[in-house]
Amino acid sequence: MATKIRLQRGGRKGYAFYRIVIADSRAPRDGRFTEKIGTYNPNTNPATVTLDFEKALKWVLSGAQPTDTVRNILKGEGVYLMKHLIGGVKKGAFSEEEKDKRFNAWKENKAKEIESVKEGEAKKKSDTLAQRLAQEKEVDKAIAQKVAEKKAAAKAAAEEAAAAKAAEEAAAAAAEAGEEAAAPAAEEAPAEA
Repeated sequence: MATKIRLQRGGRKGYAFYRIVIADSRAPRDGRFTEKIGTYNPNTNPATVTLDFEKALKWVLSGAQPTDTVRNILKGEGVYLMKHLIGGVKKGAFSEEEKDKRFNAWKENKAKEIESVKEGEAKKKSDTLAQRLAQEKEVDKAIAQKVAEKKAAAKAAAEEAAAAKAAEEAAAAAAEAGEEAAAPAAEEAPAEA
């Protein structure tokens, strides 16, 4: 039986979530498997991987062949580095303590890299948010300016209308006063005749 370490797809449409499983190479992708050794979520940045390190190492050492994606995941988690270090100890190149020291140094370096990626993403997100906020403030300022201009135009139009109405009333009052002055003069004129 050819044993493979591969991904088994789960999750909804457009949002994949994978289980890392040990399966017979003849079994269907989402079918029967021997053992589940972890999960892989590519939807986060960086991708989230949970892996049972000991089981994965045991299967790699026993000859299970990973798919390309799983090989990259296992390298990222340090399984292949540990396999290499175990081989060095077996050959007598270095001691068990040196193996542990090298692996722990690699693990710390990897943790720093992941932390820097997370910080970079957080900074990028905050910068984008600040930029978007500044754009929204500019738009709000432009809208407020347009509203103020419309209010000023409406106020000027209202003042103009009020002045025109006052002028009409004054003209009407003057015309009425002129009629009243003409009316007594007209009344007096026929009396003299």
